[in-house]
Amino acid sequence: MRKIYLHKRFDSFVNAKTYSNSQLRKYAIKTMNKHYLLGTIEIVKDGHRQTVNVGYGYYRRKIKNGNKKLLYPVGSLQKSITAAIITQLIYQKKFSQNTKISRWYQKLKHSKYITVGQLMTHTSGINVIGTESSRGINFSEKGAINWTIAKANATARTKRASFNYNNANYVLLAGIIRKVTGKSYAANVKSRIVKPLHLKHTYIYQNIPRSKTDAISYLYCHGKNYQSASYANKYVVLQLPGAGNLFSTASDYYKIQQGLHNGKILTEKQFNYLSHLKSKVNTYSGGYYLKNGGKLKLAYGNFGDTHFTNWMQLTTDNKNGIVMFLNQPYGSKNQIKSVGYSILKHIKSGTFI
Repeated sequence: MRKIYLHKRFDSFVNAKTYSNSQLRKYAIKTMNKHYLLGTIEIVKDGHRQTVNVGYGYYRRKIKNGNKKLLYPVGSLQKSITAAIITQLIYQKKFSQNTKISRWYQKLKHSKYITVGQLMTHTSGINVIGTESSRGINFSEKGAINWTIAKANATARTKRASFNYNNANYVLLAGIIRKVTGKSYAANVKSRIVKPLHLKHTYIYQNIPRSKTDAISYLYCHGKNYQSASYANKYVVLQLPGAGNLFSTASDYYKIQQGLHNGKILTEKQFNYLSHLKSKVNTYSGGYYLKNGGKLKLAYGNFGDTHFTNWMQLTTDNKNGIVMFLNQPYGSKNQIKSVGYSILKHIKSGTFI
């Protein structure tokens, strides 16, 4: 059962403080409507941010995107958060990026050859299929990690030290966080991410309070919005600790990105460590793709068997860019990115890709 605990109707919705660039705001809304995209976007220009909300996050109940009750699955954009906690532990000298994961996973095949850094850069060779397909099992964190190990042992591997994006890498990182700290991954997210940043809209799925509800995703089809309603399946969410079990808002997620640079979660030096791991073989490291000589950080995500789509492109100083949480996409991944890019060009021409 998904979490729906709405006790009264809320027709109003919350906006972050709006700064002077009203033209940018109007352009973003017009562009989203033109391309049938619904959701919430955090737009940042010269260090000033504003939230743009378009359409309904829960159409049947007429709850608009941006309502303070709504939370959105973060999807793969969660991976940078998991990587940040791992980086904290590395700087606490609990282990290094070169530590073999056999220290914690003796029963995982080939674990004596796989490093922590290779999990963080998707170069471990682990290739678990179907991580975003429901097994109908109400997994605990430990249960999900054990399931991932069993699936990894039963699945053909890819070549180690070659890039192969796979959720299992970050589920195993969540397991390392559990083993090293003696606390759940969820508890670590709360103490290391949520509390230092005073976040009010960020929760591990099973800890979403009764006052909140997760948004519904939709498709635009046959000339109509709000078709093919689909929500994040409980069983899939619980399969993905560290890789897809976090719910938040675009505004809170932007605050997290700031925290990865300003010392509240990581320092600038620590972020540079996370984003330049020795095992990386392309521009991906620690949850991000870094572009333009490290001046831009990008991440794209969706959630299996739903229509949710998340896209982030920010300058690494967090002063310009967007965090886009869509509950109704339209078109291909590249078409959605092109819409985001058109907004980015209005933020700072010649900066983004």
